[in-house]
Amino acid sequence: MNKVVVIVAGGSGQRMGSDIPKQFLTIEGKPIFLYSIDRFREAFTDIEIILVLPTAYHEFANEQLFEFGYDKSHIQLVDGGSTRFHSVQNGLNKVSNDAVVFIHDAVRCLLSVDLIYRCYDSCINKGSTVPVTKVRDSIRRLSPDGSTHIMPREELYSVQTPQTFLGKVIKEAFKQDYQPVFTDEASVLENAGGEVNMVEGEESNIKITFPDDLLFAEFKIKNSS
Repeated sequence: MNKVVVIVAGGSGQRMGSDIPKQFLTIEGKPIFLYSIDRFREAFTDIEIILVLPTAYHEFANEQLFEFGYDKSHIQLVDGGSTRFHSVQNGLNKVSNDAVVFIHDAVRCLLSVDLIYRCYDSCINKGSTVPVTKVRDSIRRLSPDGSTHIMPREELYSVQTPQTFLGKVIKEAFKQDYQPVFTDEASVLENAGGEVNMVEGEESNIKITFPDDLLFAEFKIKNSS
């Protein structure tokens, strides 16, 4: 089957305390979003890459792709939207129904090729897959009345990307109108009546959000080369 990855690079640098979006910060002199592209290209040499990012950064992204020697014949740049839902929707408009579609956060630059393969195999068998890790900490829920309640930790998982779907499945789900509860692609599919299947994720597959996350990613990348 055709393979496509929609890499969502629409975040800002606000929580990083950065003047530029965090996906364009560098590790070892290389922008973060390029590491994500590398992993998918390593997994599948024929994969199509759709890079969704703010319009104002298209030129900058193209310059980085050229500077680091990327073959742009299999990379499309697509405008981001007002929310993640709309950004992904814009990317999916470029995807065919017969593809396996990975949807991945550009700033999860530490994912492994093995994780990509696990997501692909599970998606082929089940139609949809999200990587997850077990919650380690005790979790309490704050109710509107101010009371708190312990949540059963053994039933809770943290969700990662790449969330992976058959094209026809996820494209149909994204025909519905946006709702604030859509925090990821799995929630969109679930609201449309689809089944969300899980596969084991990776503890190191963090989403770079805060300065300490960047330090962790730098450490992991430096020690993997």
